[in-house]
Amino acid sequence: MTAVVETVRQRLAHPTRRLAGQPGLPDLPAIWAETRGDPAIRIALLDGPVDRTHPCFRGARLTEQPTLAATSPNNGPASHHGTHIASIIFGQHGSGIEGVAPGCSGIILPVFADGPENALVFCSQIDLARAILQAVDLGAHVINISGGQLTPDGEPDELLAKAIAACAENNVLVVAAAGNDGCDCLHVPAALDHVLPVGAADASGEPLNSSNWGSIYRSHGIIALGENVPAAQPGGGVCAKTGTSFAAPLVSGVAGLLLSMQLKRGETPDPRAVRHALIASATPCDPDQTADCRRVLAGRLDVRGALKLITEGVNMSEVIAYERSEEAALVPSALPDPAMSGAAAGRMEAVVSASEATVAPAGGAASAPPPLAFRVSPAAPAILASDCGCGGACGGGAACSCGSAKSKTDQIVFALGKLGYDFGTEARRDAFVQAVIAAEFDPNIPSKVMEFLTKNPHEAESLIWTLNLDATPIYAIVPAGPFAEVAFQNLRSAYEGQIAGKAELVSVPGVVVGSLALLSGQVVPAVLPFIRGMYAWHTDTILAKTLGTRPKNSGPERDAYDKRAAGLTNFLNRVYYDLRNLGMTPQERALNFSATNAFQAAEVIKTATQGDIELDTIAVRKSPVCRPGSECYDIEIGFFDPRNTNIANKIFRFTVDVSGVMPVTIGQVRAWSKRT
Repeated sequence: MTAVVETVRQRLAHPTRRLAGQPGLPDLPAIWAETRGDPAIRIALLDGPVDRTHPCFRGARLTEQPTLAATSPNNGPASHHGTHIASIIFGQHGSGIEGVAPGCSGIILPVFADGPENALVFCSQIDLARAILQAVDLGAHVINISGGQLTPDGEPDELLAKAIAACAENNVLVVAAAGNDGCDCLHVPAALDHVLPVGAADASGEPLNSSNWGSIYRSHGIIALGENVPAAQPGGGVCAKTGTSFAAPLVSGVAGLLLSMQLKRGETPDPRAVRHALIASATPCDPDQTADCRRVLAGRLDVRGALKLITEGVNMSEVIAYERSEEAALVPSALPDPAMSGAAAGRMEAVVSASEATVAPAGGAASAPPPLAFRVSPAAPAILASDCGCGGACGGGAACSCGSAKSKTDQIVFALGKLGYDFGTEARRDAFVQAVIAAEFDPNIPSKVMEFLTKNPHEAESLIWTLNLDATPIYAIVPAGPFAEVAFQNLRSAYEGQIAGKAELVSVPGVVVGSLALLSGQVVPAVLPFIRGMYAWHTDTILAKTLGTRPKNSGPERDAYDKRAAGLTNFLNRVYYDLRNLGMTPQERALNFSATNAFQAAEVIKTATQGDIELDTIAVRKSPVCRPGSECYDIEIGFFDPRNTNIANKIFRFTVDVSGVMPVTIGQVRAWSKRT
């Protein structure tokens, strides 16, 4: 009875805000008559914390996964943003807020957090990449990102580009806000290939002045209602917000419904086909009705048209042709301009005033958090929520003035990189220096630190050991348990090898057990390492172990050895430097393990080089054959004949089982010829 009374009170205080009744979304009832979402369809939200106690989520299938961001919702800007976005998709019908796909399952992966003094703690592109890979690993069909970073050319961090590529490989649809800068400009990740960028329209379907319209968006982006979108706010309230942030989840929700329709029809959910249907069915701009058709991107969201394409069947040959046309327009991955990203040396802070179009619930004004302060960190390019500049507060009714699933307990990683160390806090660093008791000791000189640890090995746990890609820490390594001393010894030995030039890279398999803050303020996942898989090596060491000793005398034998050594070095360098990754997804773990356990690769190289062919491609594919209860991936290595590129390539394949923390190769190397 108490629950019923509370529901009635909520309805009286906050009358139902029906998305279907909003101008610009007249066709939602047509698809709701067929489905309101299937629980088997999982939509991941990479946003702020969500207040799941809000009445609109009662009965919603939402699970929250641990990330690097603080996840306790409050009245801060990240919680407002995350709760609003979640309710647009998952608000239960009859609760006062009707979401687009209330029957789908939601995976909450917070990437923004509420900081002190009402500051929005945003995420870096690397942190976003990590959350995207986590969503893929959790079986998401759709990933909604209502945020982004303004870039001069739409080029992302290399790891973010690879995370989006992993979505394409696993057929996961990424929907991202186009940004609210009101210019012909691009945001990452919306500008990336295979992402569906979403701009914002007003109630009449005309693009908002604040919505971006970059050239890439115009080829495969759509606009949807983004003005006064009603949804939930923390604490049980209802408000309406404006911006591309709130147009994106409308499209993500519709995508979830279309995938649910495929399931209902007995088909396999196909996010790639749904993306194509959304773009192909979008209502194109009419120059007689709209002054600047560039702002409409590829067209306006047409729910009924997309539903018709899905139910009548999407021609997959057209989808494949479209995907290939996009690939032809890819730009090389590179770091964004530091001037645009805030990644320049030194700490910089920027305060952005926020005024967001709002609608107060009946019976009183909505509560308004204080102005937002956005802190820009130099650690990595920053991803901001896409209502930045359009405000983050629900209240005041001010006009928008933007600038012109499945549950998983343990995240397994198998990462490659170089070791580093950190202190976490200045106090911890000072305590370490005082423990040295040496004049003019500099804790920033690795050789001096290692000299001290050699004499005092127990002090190794006073440091935060990190695994880095270039100069960027991606994990903290936290040995624990009865064999922690052995792990610390391995870390010391590996780091000494790095200093001496005897170790190029280190492999760290393990399980993510939390997160740690570094002295710079960066937060990284903490990994409990699996000692048996911790290796430090130099390419020359792997060559010696896999190929044996190089013949001393010149001649055919040494020439053959050198040829195999060059081929294996090429393979290792491709994995280490060209295909480097965070080691999170099963594909990444299989690839990284294949480089540390190079014996299989050496067998491939030995056979290949006997035929005077050279390395061409390295691919990772789900293995069609695997042991029961295991997860297996095939590493496929392609070779070509540089003397005649018209003949078939030689393909070699071996299989890696990644179901455990420590991967293992299974079966024999197979080979065949294939025309490219």
